[in-house]
Amino acid sequence: MAGRIPVESLDTLLASQRTFLAFLRKRTGSREDAEEILQSAFARALEKGGELRRDESVVAWFYRLLRNSLVDHWRRKAAGKRALAARASESAAESSHDPALEKAVCACVKRLIPLIRPEYATLIARVDLGSQEVAAAGRDLGLSAGNARVRLHRARAALRREVVRACGTCAEHGCIDCSCGETHRS
Repeated sequence: MAGRIPVESLDTLLASQRTFLAFLRKRTGSREDAEEILQSAFARALEKGGELRRDESVVAWFYRLLRNSLVDHWRRKAAGKRALAARASESAAESSHDPALEKAVCACVKRLIPLIRPEYATLIARVDLGSQEVAAAGRDLGLSAGNARVRLHRARAALRREVVRACGTCAEHGCIDCSCGETHRS
C-alpha cells in the first residue's frame, strides 16, 4: 500500500523508541520536549511511510525524520522567543512615562477624589497616586491585605463613576485632552 509504513518497519521503530528518546533528549535538554518531538516524528512516519525506499534502513530514515523534527522544534521555540521579546518591548513602550498625560489625568482625578468616601480617597491617594503597595497601604490603615485589595477595587469603581458623571463622553476616551474641568462639581 502506497503511503503506509510496513508493519515490520514500524515494529523496528517501536523497538528503538528508547534510543530515539535518548538521542532527542541529548539535543533538547528536556525530557518533555524530547517526548513531544518523538511523538510528532512517529506521527509523521505513519503519514510518510510510503517514502521509505526498500533498500533504505528504516532506522536511518527515521533519524532523518527526527533531525527534521528537531529543526522544526527549534524554529518554533525561536519564534516563540521572538514573540515574547516583541510583546515585552510593546509592554515597555505602552508603560513609558508620559508626564503631560499623567498631569492631565491626575488633575482631573484629584478634583474628583474628595467626592468619594474618605477611606476610599485615602487608599487611592496612597496606592494609585502615591505608588504605595496595596498590602503596605492596608497595613498602615489597619486593614488586611485582602480587605485592602477589595476596598481599593471598590474605591476605583466609585472614582470611575464620579469621572463618568463629571466628564461624560470625555471619560469614554480616557480623559485625554480633558476639557471638562470647568464642569466638575466642587
